[in-house]
Amino acid sequence: MKFIDEFRDGTLAARIAARLAAEVETGRDYRFMEFCGGHTHAIARYGITDLLPTQVRMIHGPGCPVCVLPIGRIDQAIRLALTRDVMLCTYGDVMRVPASDGLSLQRAKGRGADIRMVYSAADALELARLHPERDVVFLAIGFETTTPPTALVVRQASLEGLGNFSVLCNHVLTPSAIAHILHSPDADLAGEQTASIDGFIGPAHVSIVIGYAPYEAFAHDYRKPVVIAGFEPLDVMQSILMLVRQVNQGRFEVENEFTRAVSRHGNQAAQAIIDEVLERRATFEWRGLGDVPHSALQIREPYAAFDAEKKYALDFSSVADHRQCDCGAILRGVKQPTDCRLFATVCTPENPMGSCMVSSEGACAAHYSYGRFRDIPVVSTPEPASTPATATTPAQTA
Repeated sequence: MKFIDEFRDGTLAARIAARLAAEVETGRDYRFMEFCGGHTHAIARYGITDLLPTQVRMIHGPGCPVCVLPIGRIDQAIRLALTRDVMLCTYGDVMRVPASDGLSLQRAKGRGADIRMVYSAADALELARLHPERDVVFLAIGFETTTPPTALVVRQASLEGLGNFSVLCNHVLTPSAIAHILHSPDADLAGEQTASIDGFIGPAHVSIVIGYAPYEAFAHDYRKPVVIAGFEPLDVMQSILMLVRQVNQGRFEVENEFTRAVSRHGNQAAQAIIDEVLERRATFEWRGLGDVPHSALQIREPYAAFDAEKKYALDFSSVADHRQCDCGAILRGVKQPTDCRLFATVCTPENPMGSCMVSSEGACAAHYSYGRFRDIPVVSTPEPASTPATATTPAQTA
């Protein structure tokens, strides 16, 4: 399959691993953040960490849209669904995110709220067409990847005069979050420490929409290299090699490994519909990062009739995470999933205590699902003498 099998070739993975081993400098550590949850998933799924030199450490970033949505925003949607006669629609992963008082959208549905899972913003708009007697609210989340469809349905609802449709907009912006992390390395951020980072693997789908130009300013200003990478294992490994070379050479540039899909200026038609319908908020709370200036979008005044926050006069209240849950620290990159005392005990994908265990893009869910407990001591038992031991490396299965 073109662009799939070629990027999962175990032999090529071993070659890239050998190049990395040859090019990392003795006595030097490399700390790279994969911002996007899709890359975290790929790293866990294909065992990429096991192919890296010990000097190279991958740090999970806040690039999972379900993970970074703060509890207060989930509470806001739950209150709307329980106290107003609305049909609330959202994506499946959002339904399971734990909120206040032991609730989630899924549990609120069990209490009688009309909450429905949809696969797209267009599905929510269609429900508004099919049920003109009901107010339909779409709880929209995500980075720039899922923002154009939300903007499109708002514009379409306006064109059709669908007064029973509105959007609770929680779309967030990648470059603002990266700049926020870089602005306070090893410093106090939202009351907590942030990770020291030598470079970034830039997101793939987001960059298809916005291009790679938006990363150039902070790569230069903060002197941190960025490599835009695809989601296949060889994409990720090649990007790590490109970052190692930039660090070794003292370069701070944006390089595009994902040339088969990403251009410098991105999808300008998608950008135009976003700019028409949505505008930046002054500030927005992220789970783990706190309030991040100009990091999220809201509906512009000409489309205010379709803004659920205004239509229902909704208030937002910040809510602290579960005190034993380390999602915030994991999203900042200062902790690994296995550092959390709840991980794989109380907190599992079937019973998530925090948002990082809900979505498949969450660091905890990826770490758990693929058994990447490298930092947990394991007592191994020898193979019986009659059974030859065989080893299958991640490179062979990539």
